[in-house]
Amino acid sequence: MQRLMLPRRRFLSGVGLAAASFAVAPAISKSRAADAGERVHLATNAYSWHVFYQREGRDFNAALETGLADVATSGLDGFEPTAGSPQDIERLAGLLKPKNLQMRSLYVNSTLHTQETADNSIDQILAIARAAKLVGTRIIVTNPNPIRWGGPESKDDAQLRTQAAALDRLGRELAGLGMTLAIHNHDVELKNAAREFHHMMIGTDPRYVSLCLDAHWIYRGAGNSQVALFDIVKLYGARVKELHLRQSQNGVWTETFGPGDIDYERLAAEMKKIGVRPHLVLEIAVENGTPKTLSPVEAHRQSAAYARRVFAGIGAE
Repeated sequence: MQRLMLPRRRFLSGVGLAAASFAVAPAISKSRAADAGERVHLATNAYSWHVFYQREGRDFNAALETGLADVATSGLDGFEPTAGSPQDIERLAGLLKPKNLQMRSLYVNSTLHTQETADNSIDQILAIARAAKLVGTRIIVTNPNPIRWGGPESKDDAQLRTQAAALDRLGRELAGLGMTLAIHNHDVELKNAAREFHHMMIGTDPRYVSLCLDAHWIYRGAGNSQVALFDIVKLYGARVKELHLRQSQNGVWTETFGPGDIDYERLAAEMKKIGVRPHLVLEIAVENGTPKTLSPVEAHRQSAAYARRVFAGIGAE
């Protein structure tokens, strides 16, 4: 199925944060935690807004202040941007604070399957993390780049070992800063018996490398299989520190996060059973076949309401 929009990895490699910066709002106190009956903290990934704006012929990054105002209007609590440099963090500072948007997590690109690229990526990520720590970021999410997006090539065993070792090293360095590394995947890592995905989990130290579980990319990468998704939750659920939320119906991404192909109520119950409270990040998106009936704000508003109901008491404080 051909996608209407760019895969996020290509979007991230070609689009910076634009002219903006960030300052964190005060942390939510335990008295306001979801378990006390309050709504859970819910963030959104920048990619969601990029693709919803794009389908309207608008550029989210070109008018970021307006875009972030829309994020706040939709009722979300946080924003997960993509950072390519410490300057990106600095440029975000003045825009999020007045809108009461936090940045508990951020997404960074990395190339870790060769020693030279791993060294360069780790140095860059650590520089970004040091700047982000000052504004309250807790989680650094990375998705190590494939050899070629959409191509037949896969990383060989030596490259997988190099990548896993680099993730361990990066995770240890981030832990030293009081931050958490969470690895993310798309469908390409599920090729060839999911050898890349599984080795990034089995071949790394759980003390330093956590999982950003993108349930829909697991589902799609495994041939639209909830069996595969919940097997992965059973294997690695205790390592989930962040959860990306997207839905589909009959395999096509839905305009809002709600009932569909993936049983998110079951996923929330599994998270509760395991005893983890992940950072929740909404990442709805559009592709060929996705309905077009709602504005970006209304699509995210409806999605946030459903996510907060399903994950009540489960999200991180």
